[in-house]
Amino acid sequence: MEALIFDCDGVIVDTERDGHRIAFNKAFALKGIDAAWDIDTYRQLVHVAGGKERMRHYFNQSGWPGQYPDKDLLISELHKLKTELFMELIESGALPLRPGVARLVDEAIDNDIKLAVCTTSNERAVNTIVDVLLGKERKSSFSAILAGDVVSRKKPDPEIYLLCQQRLKVHPAKCVVIEDNRNGLLAAKSAGMICVVTTNPYTASEDFTEADLVVDQLGDEAEVKVTIHDLMKLTG
Repeated sequence: MEALIFDCDGVIVDTERDGHRIAFNKAFALKGIDAAWDIDTYRQLVHVAGGKERMRHYFNQSGWPGQYPDKDLLISELHKLKTELFMELIESGALPLRPGVARLVDEAIDNDIKLAVCTTSNERAVNTIVDVLLGKERKSSFSAILAGDVVSRKKPDPEIYLLCQQRLKVHPAKCVVIEDNRNGLLAAKSAGMICVVTTNPYTASEDFTEADLVVDQLGDEAEVKVTIHDLMKLTG
């Protein structure tokens, strides 16, 4: 095993329901837009990868706010505002790490395995999550943090994982990706990588047939579900 690669939202932090959704709704309210994503609505929207794409999909289906004729500008402004609101939540410590993430990162460091994050989320938000929640010392051990618009095609396209493989100079079959949804799973497998899925309430019912392992959490202490040695076995 040469590299351990994490998705961010839903993997490092359970951000979707209680982070991004809340921030989106606050951004809509501040811009005077009559939209509020409840838990069930957002469960459907998370299947659209990327926050900008998610809003565009929603407005295409439900109708665009008439007071904002420039759709591209609206999406850009909303996404910037939503990111600021989301980072306020992260910096407040209101959203803790998912169980087992810090432990698995430490185990990878102890075994000289390269670390990376690959996500469609905003680059600044992702760096804030890694810096604040994992800490500066752990962050310094990451060889790459790829986020936002670093690639032109979102998951399930494998572009971001192929870029990561090039940056880390590793063999894809020796990389283990931790994902939480089908789009991420398909992206990792299309890149030729091993993929472990750690489900969350929004993704538990998705089809993970192609996954090499599926667990409900990575686990801490007495509830450890996955260790670095388990992942090393998956890479042969």
